[in-house]
Amino acid sequence: MLRIAEIFGPTIQGEGAVIGAPTVFVRAGGCDYRCVWCDSLHAVDNEYRHTWAKMTTEEVWAEVERLSGGVPLTVSLSGGNPAIQDFGPLIALGKSKGYDFALETQGSVARPWFSELDPLILSPKPPSSGETVDWEKFDACVKAAREAETVLKIVVFDDADYAWAKDTAARYSDLPLYIQPGNHTPPPPDAEDAEIDMTGIMDRYEWLIDKTLADRWFAPKILPQLHVLIWGNKRGV
Repeated sequence: MLRIAEIFGPTIQGEGAVIGAPTVFVRAGGCDYRCVWCDSLHAVDNEYRHTWAKMTTEEVWAEVERLSGGVPLTVSLSGGNPAIQDFGPLIALGKSKGYDFALETQGSVARPWFSELDPLILSPKPPSSGETVDWEKFDACVKAAREAETVLKIVVFDDADYAWAKDTAARYSDLPLYIQPGNHTPPPPDAEDAEIDMTGIMDRYEWLIDKTLADRWFAPKILPQLHVLIWGNKRGV
């Protein structure tokens, strides 16, 4: 059984390597991290596990097909940390029907089915998260992906995060890199919608662009959270 916090779409992917792509999201419940600025606590904290549905692979897939009308698109596995559950059978089922699968994880749990993803988005958490990356486990995730497209995505909240991002990018210089400003006004986990400091978000995005270009650091693609710019903190889009 899979623990599922929510399934929604079609919408667009709001960040990272497949930004703008029509997508159905399968958000897993449960996570092995507790980032202080988490914007998806409803899918992370055990306090909310009573809201998660226990679903079989076939039940999850039936909902994906219903939402997509049976037309293949990208299915994004998110969380929480979707890697702590076994999504291998779901990926195999969906790929047999022509769907693509993307997954984002902090890189703390390696899975053999990472090699079936397109892409695997590894998003190690910077110092501001309050978490510490286990680089041996992270390396195992990179290795598990084998020939699958694998990219690095790092959220930056402050100067310390920025410096950490540069060091991390140098360590994994062969991986395509995406950086984005963090959302300083994440929604309460039980809120369907919440006010958002859009001016602050755009100011931080401009700050990150200016800082990166001033340093002549041209490796990363510098992206916003597109879904936040369009819908704010509204869930299910």
